[in-house]
This record gives sequence, structure tokens and C-alpha cells, in this order.
Amino acid sequence: MNDRYHRTTPYEGNHPMGDRAAEAATTPPADPPTPPTPPTPPTTSVYNSVRQLRADAWSSLAELTRRSALAPSADAPPRATADRVEELLRLLTPIENCWAFPGKARLGELRRLHETGDRHRLARYADRLNRALGTDSYRNAPPPQDRPEDAAAEDVPVSDAAARPYFEVLVVGDFDDSEEEALRDELRNQRRADDEFRYELVMAPSFEDAVVTALVNSDVQAIVIRHRFGNRSPHDLQVARTFFEGSAAEAVPEGHRFEERARALGSRLRELRPELDLYLMTEGSVERTAGTLGADFTRVFHAREGLLDLHLSILHGIGERYRTPFFAALRAHSQRPTGVFHALPISRGTSVVTSHWIPEMARFYGLNIFLAETSATSGGLDSLLEPTGPLREAQDLAARTFGARQTYFVTNGTSTANKVVVQALVRPGDIVLVDRNCHKSHHYGLMLAGAHVVYLDAYPLDRYGMYGAVPLAEIKRKLLMLKQEGLLDRVKLLLLTNCTFDGIVYHPARVMEECLALKPDLAFLWDEAWFAFARFHPVYRSRTAMAAARELTERYRDPHYADRYAAHRQQLGAEPDDETLLGGRLLPDPEKVRVRVYATQSTHKTLTSLRQGSMIHVFDQDFRHKAAETFREAYMTHTSTSPNYQILASLDLGRRQGALEGFELVQKQLEQAGVLRDAIDQHPVLSRYLRFLTTPELIPERFRSSGVDQPLRTGLSGMAAAWEEDEFVLDPSRATLHIGLTGIDGDTFKHEYLMDRYGVQVNKTTRNTLLFMTTIGTTRSAVAYLIEVLVKIIEGLEEGIGEMSLRERARHDRRSAALSGRSAALPDFSAFHAGFRPSAHTPEGDLRKAFFLAYDDTRCEYLPADDIADLLAGGREVVSATFVTPYPPGFPVLVPGQVINDAVLRYMAALDTREIHGYRPDTGYRVFTEPALKELSPADTAADVPPGPRQGPE
Repeated sequence: MNDRYHRTTPYEGNHPMGDRAAEAATTPPADPPTPPTPPTPPTTSVYNSVRQLRADAWSSLAELTRRSALAPSADAPPRATADRVEELLRLLTPIENCWAFPGKARLGELRRLHETGDRHRLARYADRLNRALGTDSYRNAPPPQDRPEDAAAEDVPVSDAAARPYFEVLVVGDFDDSEEEALRDELRNQRRADDEFRYELVMAPSFEDAVVTALVNSDVQAIVIRHRFGNRSPHDLQVARTFFEGSAAEAVPEGHRFEERARALGSRLRELRPELDLYLMTEGSVERTAGTLGADFTRVFHAREGLLDLHLSILHGIGERYRTPFFAALRAHSQRPTGVFHALPISRGTSVVTSHWIPEMARFYGLNIFLAETSATSGGLDSLLEPTGPLREAQDLAARTFGARQTYFVTNGTSTANKVVVQALVRPGDIVLVDRNCHKSHHYGLMLAGAHVVYLDAYPLDRYGMYGAVPLAEIKRKLLMLKQEGLLDRVKLLLLTNCTFDGIVYHPARVMEECLALKPDLAFLWDEAWFAFARFHPVYRSRTAMAAARELTERYRDPHYADRYAAHRQQLGAEPDDETLLGGRLLPDPEKVRVRVYATQSTHKTLTSLRQGSMIHVFDQDFRHKAAETFREAYMTHTSTSPNYQILASLDLGRRQGALEGFELVQKQLEQAGVLRDAIDQHPVLSRYLRFLTTPELIPERFRSSGVDQPLRTGLSGMAAAWEEDEFVLDPSRATLHIGLTGIDGDTFKHEYLMDRYGVQVNKTTRNTLLFMTTIGTTRSAVAYLIEVLVKIIEGLEEGIGEMSLRERARHDRRSAALSGRSAALPDFSAFHAGFRPSAHTPEGDLRKAFFLAYDDTRCEYLPADDIADLLAGGREVVSATFVTPYPPGFPVLVPGQVINDAVLRYMAALDTREIHGYRPDTGYRVFTEPALKELSPADTAADVPPGPRQGPE
């Protein structure tokens, strides 16, 4: 995955069954003209995935062979055409080693037909293989012939809608042809008509082949490691290594014991794709091997005892991931005859289908949604509040899929999930460190819990009207400040957003490790509302909360870590000062540290679920004896007793999809992001007005210690290096488009141009940017439509500029310059008023005290911005009584109890947005009256806490 996004020059045959080549293949002319220049075969330099390259190579091959077949039979095909066919076959040979279909055997048959000059059979076979790949029909039915050399052009499956789900099994072992064929035959002989799934084998003779195939082939769902396998591939894998250079890692030398080599390969494969089932087949002492390697593999088999158990185990493993216990229970319930003497008249659809006035409801939604509606929690169903049956099973499967110890389904969004976690972990008076720019649900949750809040400032990106993320140094500085005041024992939780709305991704393992060095029992809540998909990609995964929690837990259990910690303590000295602690990389004490991590995810935002479907993932070593009861009560507090069962069923199905095809879908998501970037950056018109912001523009150099300026353009290994080392990285699936040169602000561009005119939905805007997200549902057609729309907008803009008067053009140029330059500086959090600060020496504030004080209208008044400015100039403190949240950017600029300063007023005055919650233009800001503030009793008014230092320029 990188920024060499797709191709830079078009050629015919660029996508199976969706381009001019496919159209021409189905409608050959009666009298073919002189064939045009054959299409140029694709090259790796313009692609960011083997999947893209493979699809276009097959399409080009089908088009080339079709043209060759259309030539008069007496004429030899042009040498250029023959050479390009040969080039494509060479290109596809190492690639097809990684797939079962078409695979190397069918590709070999194509080569034989090409070498013998059988142009017509070659064209038919290439076309049918290309169509089978383009339509996925090969998944739906087994091929009529198992050996393509026996039936050439007829050896392609046809679509069968009732077919069993298809997957591929990677077998790692150095087989000769006869051994390989015997293995295939024996496993085929184990198949039964009632098998729920169908699979084919892919053979990998070496460690390198196995790793590359696992990365390339998303159809692989299980891996079998045999006794013999080499280290380096006997094939030329340069095409695949172009995309994954450095990802294979070093294998254990071949002279070492098989167990060591198998463990190293299994470990690498689990690291890349932990969802896969791993099986081991050995010819040695299977009992001893199972005793030493059993924990690393799903099951260990003896190679000479037949393959029935292996076959059944493979099917069972897929079946476990395929299970959707709650959806199955709900579907079964919908098919049962029932008598409803309960709530919910819409249940079974009776209040709808018998209605004379709302029949369109049944026509629009269909009957199943009503048959599946119920207010009962019995009859094969389950209770969300006390799950013991299929819903409990569904949540356990989700925990396994996302790497959590416990997972809880939430049916009213991550806003509620956030409040559940905060209430479970925080008591009134506990101190919580939180990113000031987090989602408003956190602010409200902290207020309800009675937390004393310490706001953390993210680094600003003033030029683009957005914040980045909170530097680790800022977090450590606040923790050390609280430690100096003797308040560290009251610090309970650190709350951060990963990734941020604009795609800035933290390094959770490093953040948690260094914080735990200062506060070994600190709990963490990572808001991953926009990051649920990250679990299913080998590079993204390490920066998820659950993966980081598991990594730290295993690290601190390793006996070698104690020695590393002892050396670290000796280097720090007995009493390290704050500057040493701030500047150094800190390690926690393994005897004291407890890993307590929570993540909330909006499944509906980036995976498949109905709206408001969310999950809470827990990896907390102290959950049972410290949080289980409080979590249960918090869950009861915020969860409806009438949850939407359709949302719950969709979460169950979305989990299945992630477990079985998440890897493939996330790869496609990133490919579409690359296509979108290239389509705009390389367009001769669009690139004059629009450009996507790059990593260096959104993440300052001091946070990128890897030195990789453009990790999106350096391949998977380069990206992995940046993601392993840098404090912050940029999510490639989020593309921030700078539109300043158009002279149109972001809010206007979003609503009046994209949404109102063309129905294009945009995630977020600032004054001069638009945020585009690709998801697992983004298609090439959707990207093409967006480009088409942007071209129309920009061409209309250019036409309008050409017809402007001199005065109008000068106004437009001033507007463009203003939108392209700096705007009002983004305000850091000022401070809580002394009356809402429990301590005068530390910055935490009592949100709840301020929030509920504002319930007394006599203590509040409304002041326009100009009046507030005058009062500030006169020395009066003006304090907000409400949350003030502009959309965009969507975070509170003011919270109850916060002192209003000039920076806030300047920022609010410069905003180009039509929606501001908590602010009324006709009356102004709701603030506390001066007498109300005088009645407050601050802990100590003798000292004041100045706001923290700004984190520096963008």
C-alpha cells in the first residue's frame, strides 16, 4: 500500500468487464479494420497493489488475444502483439503462483496455446478466465474440469447463485509435481455434498512464498505448514516484492530444527493476518511438537495419518468465523408463527399491512424487517442487558475478531459508548486527562460523571483551520504537574481520539507505555469511532488500542523485560528531574504496571452495520475486580431496555464480514483512496485549483522521527517503518483536499456545490479544505463520479472567472488569497475560572459544577462578542455557561466554566460556518453573571494557573 496510486497513463483493457476492452470483446465488428496499436501491458510502477495490477493484466491479455484472433487466419499476428502477450504471461506467472484460480496450471495452458499458435482457443480461454475473475464467478461453482490442459477453453466455472462460499487454503511445503497433485486429489476426495464451504489449494514452497501469498491473496483463509519448506522462493517474485519489499522478514536458517522454522513462519503469518487459521503437519514426533508448538497453531497433525481431520478442521475453522448466532436466532424468530400480546404493534407487521393509510411502509421496507421486530427477549433471542445466549455468543466472537477480552454491542452510537466507559471508570472528583478537541460526547460524559477535567492541547494547523493530535510531551507534562502537586493518585483516565477526524493516528503503545511509567495503573479510553476498519490491515493494526494493549501485556510478561527495565532505571538515576522525564523514553515497572485499555468504535462508520451500531472493546487486566460491576451499572444506565434488534443483527453480520473479508476490503479501500488522489493531482484542470494535503503538511517534522517524508509513497515496508516509529502518522484513506485557490470556502463548497447540486456527501470541511473518506464500500464508479463532478465545478469556475469584470476579478483574487493563507489562530484551551478549579495550582476543572450552575437562569446572562471584548479590555473575567460547538470543526471551543479570551473571540469571528451549537447570533454568548462568579468559593484564589504553552506553529 503506497502512494504510487494506480496508473498514470490510460490504456485499453484497464478493468475486467468494465471498460472499452470488455465492450469490444462482446461486439466484434463484421469486417475488422486494421487493428490499432495493441494496448501496452501494465507495469508495476504505476500501481499500489498486486490485485490492481493483476486485474488489469488479465484484462489486457484478453484484449490482446481477442485482437489477434480477429486477424485473418492466414496472417501471422504482428510481432509486437505476440511480444506483448508473452510479456503479460511473464508478468502474470509469479502472480498466479499466489492464487488457486486461475493459478499457475491454467496460466500454463494459456502459454501452451500461445506457443502452439492456437489463437482462437487462446482468445476464448483468456476471455473466459478474465470474465470469471471480473465477475467472481469462479467462487460460485467448481470448474467442470480440474485440469485445464484437458479442456482448455471450457475449463472456467459459471455463476451459480446458490453456490457455497469459496476460499483458498495456502499449503506451505516444497513438493514435486506428483506430490502436489496427490495432495490435491486426496483433499478433493474428502469433500462431501453437504460441506458448507468449498476451497482450493495454493502451494507455497518457501517462507518467502508463504508471506507474499498471505499478503497478496485475500482469498486465503487458512494456512497449512508442511514439514519441508525453503527460505527463499524458487520463483521470480520481483513483481510482488515491489509492493512488499522488507515485509517477509528473515526466516530461521534451513539448518535449524523444523519446529523453530515453523514457529517463525507461523509467528510472521499471525502478525500479518491474525484472523487466519494455522495448521501444522509434521512427520516427526507429533506429540512432542504439539507440546511445544500447540499454542502457536490451531491444530497439529501427523502427515502420514490421512487428511480427513485436516479437511474437517479447515471447514470447522471457517465455520466458526462464519457463525452469526444472533442474526441466525433473529431470522429463525421471524419465521416462527407467534401470537403477540406484548408491546410493539409493528411486530409481525400487523399494524402496517392492515393499514389503509401507510401501505407504502411495507412496500418500501419489505415484510422481513417487521417479522424480525419483537419486544421479547425469549423464544430463542436474548437480552442486551443480560445476554446469556446468542447475543452473548455474538459479542464473544466480536471480541475474538477485534483482539479484545470483552466486547459489548451498543445500539445508540459511540456517543453512548463513550459515556458508558467514562461512567464505569470515573467517580466524582477523579481527574481525567482529555484531548480538548474530542467528540462532544466525551465532554458531556465527563460532566455527568463529575470528573475534574484537565484539557490537553493538540498541535495547531492554523493554515487549514484544524488541529492535529496531542503530543506525548504535552500529556507527560500534565502528569508531572499533577505529580508535583501530589494529585497523581486521583488521575484515573487518559482519553484520546484515534484516529482524529482529519486522519492523524497516534502511536497507542508508546503513549500508554510512557504514561504507565509515570502512573502504572492509569486507564485509557481510545475513541476509535472512525478506526474500526484498522484491525484488518497488517500495518494499521499495530496502531489500534486492542493490538497495542496485547503487545504491552506480552512485553511486560517477558522475563527479559525486567532486565531491560532495570537498566533503564539505572540510566535515569535515583531521582530524575522533570526535564529528564519529559525528554527521555520512559518504561514502566513490570512489578507495578497494569494494562487497562478500552476502545469505542462506530462500526457503522467504517465497517458494515446499520446506523448507530457501535462496539465497546475491553482489554483490562483489572476488569473483573475493579470495573466489572461499575461497567455493568453504567451499561444499564445508558442502554435502552428496548434496543433495536436489527442493529444488533447487523453488528453480528458486520463482524463476520470483517473476520472473513476485512483484509480484502480494507486493501480495496486504500486503493480507491490512491485512485482519488492521483485522479486530482494529475488532472490538468483540477490540479490548478485543488490539491491533497500531504503528510509533512499535516504532521510537523518533529513528530516524524523515521525521516520518511512521504510514507504513503514508499511501499508497504516504507509505510510500516513510519508507522512503527513516528509519533503520528496519516491515515491514507482520509484525503484532505485544499480548495483555497477556488475562492470558495469549505462550507459553501460542500453544501451549495457538492451536496445540493450533485448529491456528493462530504465528511468534514474547514474554511479552505474538504475531507474525503474512502471506506470498504467505496467503488471505482463512485470515485469516477466525484472526479466528473469536480471537473464540472472547476470548469464552471474558470468560465465564470473569464467573464468577470476587473473589479470582480480583484475581489475573487483577494478571496482566494485569503483562503490560501493563514486565518485566525486556533485557540488553545484558556483556563477554568478559579471558582470551578478544585486546586489553584493545577488546571483541572469541575465541569459538572459549572454545567448545573447554569441551570439557574438568574446566574446567567447573554452578551454579544463586542461587549465581551470591551469587558475583557476593562479587566473583567467573562466565563462561559454553556458548551459552544461550531460545526465544522465539531469540538467545543468553549465549555461550561471556561474563561473566554480574545483568542476565542477572534477565532469565532473568523469562522465560515452556518451551524454553531450553544451560541445565538441574536443574543450572543451565554455567560455567568459577575455576582454569580463572586459567590463561588475557589480552593485558593491567591494563585492562578496560566494556560499551558502553545505547542508551536504548524
